[in-house]
Amino acid sequence: MPRTSPDTHTPGPPEPPVPPEPPAPAPHEHRVPVLDLGLDRPSDPAHRLRTAAAIRRACETSGFFVVTGHGVPDVVVAALHERARSFFTGPAEEKERVANDPADPLQHGFGANPRMELFGASRAGETDRPDTAPGQDFAALGSRNRWPDLPGFREAFLDYYAAVDDLSLDLLRLFALALDLPERWFDDKFDRQITPLMANYYPPRPASGWSSPYRNSPHLDIGALTVLYQDDTPCGLEIRTADGQWHPVPPVPGSFVVNIGSLMTRWTNDRWSSALHRVVNPTDDLADRDRISLAFFCQPNPDADIAALPTCTGPDDPARHPPVRAGDYFLAKSRRFYLQRRLGRSDALR
Repeated sequence: MPRTSPDTHTPGPPEPPVPPEPPAPAPHEHRVPVLDLGLDRPSDPAHRLRTAAAIRRACETSGFFVVTGHGVPDVVVAALHERARSFFTGPAEEKERVANDPADPLQHGFGANPRMELFGASRAGETDRPDTAPGQDFAALGSRNRWPDLPGFREAFLDYYAAVDDLSLDLLRLFALALDLPERWFDDKFDRQITPLMANYYPPRPASGWSSPYRNSPHLDIGALTVLYQDDTPCGLEIRTADGQWHPVPPVPGSFVVNIGSLMTRWTNDRWSSALHRVVNPTDDLADRDRISLAFFCQPNPDADIAALPTCTGPDDPARHPPVRAGDYFLAKSRRFYLQRRLGRSDALR
């Protein structure tokens, strides 16, 4: 998950050497399946079981899939997209005013590096939600949201957060079915979650040219799952499949991209795989376009015990990882990720 810090006035470390140009994606149009969840119409148990089976196949291979029929209103997505653009293209002074704290693992507020800008907030960061407090063992996760003085921004952000939080819970229930668990098995592991929502802004090509072949370097997400909205910019997200090839994830109107993170891989005893992904620079004819994405990095409750699921172990397949609390895992991974992202490293969280 991206963790960056603004360096508008404070000089950061020198940019790393420009890595070699990424290879062209392998030609294949269907590496990432598009699944209709059916959440925008009356429930159909048979359809849910078919969808869970399709999710299982996707998570055992690429770890990525695209969802439609998700029930998130278009107007909620459009409202945050519009206000995020206003914020990122607005005054630098306002962005600095809400700059994130480098010591904050959740990175609430504004951050930037030479290739992208972002803004993060969470339900746990709201002062009027004591029910989401992370607890004494995880005081480092108790930072508060830092809202810009932009009309409608906070409301649009939290409306979107609530809608995608609901979608994430539906996805986790489908995950449970896919893993031969009771449908609500994950519910009480996510009722005090610490999920950050990050709005990401990729500016157009600067006059000096690209400093890297990537807008966002190859990385793994560290949580249970990520729900990503990407705008209609044709060149952007790519995933690496098991054969080592990179494949684009083209925007599908009205959809979200879903991928599992390294925590879910651990939870499933490595049966489900999280994949490296990146954001590449657009082609020359699109270099004057910016790009906005909205990433909901779904994390469990900090005190949730992450141990290999009972349906993913057996006499011939013992647990491959020791149990860990979700908060401890998140803190360790996010600190490392932040340092690597700050240095522009492209090997974060492999």
